[in-house]
Amino acid sequence: MLIVLIAAILPAIVLIVHIYNRDKWQKEPPRQLFKAFVYGVGSAMIVLLLPSFGLVSVTPGTSISAQIGNAFSTAAIPEEMAKLFMLWLFLRKCKEFDEHMDAIVYAVCVGMGFAATENILYLFSNIDNWLATGIMRALISVPAHFFFAIIMGYYYSLAHFRIGRNRTLDAIYALLIPVLAHGIFDALLFVSAMNASMAGILTLVFIIGFFFLRKYASSRVDRILESDRIYITRVEDYPFHNEPTENGTV
Repeated sequence: MLIVLIAAILPAIVLIVHIYNRDKWQKEPPRQLFKAFVYGVGSAMIVLLLPSFGLVSVTPGTSISAQIGNAFSTAAIPEEMAKLFMLWLFLRKCKEFDEHMDAIVYAVCVGMGFAATENILYLFSNIDNWLATGIMRALISVPAHFFFAIIMGYYYSLAHFRIGRNRTLDAIYALLIPVLAHGIFDALLFVSAMNASMAGILTLVFIIGFFFLRKYASSRVDRILESDRIYITRVEDYPFHNEPTENGTV
């Protein structure tokens, strides 16, 4: 049981360490990373409770439209909403949230808290085949949640610091784009599982889409790191004017 538990949590921890190492300028305190991870676990608990209140229902049937609908209504929308809510709840009083990259780091911790909890449930519900399930999820599902979290953190950062865009629009994107990416991701998997005749082409589309998602998420990290580099350079060049203005810029 302990080995299964470690196998479920380890992929999430590896990705947290990865994004932590990408943060070049000012590392976040480990205690805060752990706290954000716990908030992510809380987001998974919220999603698990939603069906009990009749807020999430599964559309019956094996049609393509039913599977696409379920991908969004039972997974993408409630899961990304819960993660964004817990990210906001965590960051609203987080004194360490003072750099653009911080939103991505903490969003990843929340996302990995969710993914680790989901992984535990999947592995223990498939205990006879836990190793194959764990490997598959470590290669696909957990990285997908990692990419969704990066995108959410990126737009959350833009909205918070108002970096050259409309703040309201970026706040909407912080939810909308992860929901779209997550919904398409799950829809491809759901339809492939239900429609054998389309499985081959959908698998190819999924692989191409997964590669694009990874590339897009990586480019968001690069952009935010560049924003922090510019900010730090300005602080070093103008040490007496290093306080952010009201809108988060210098």
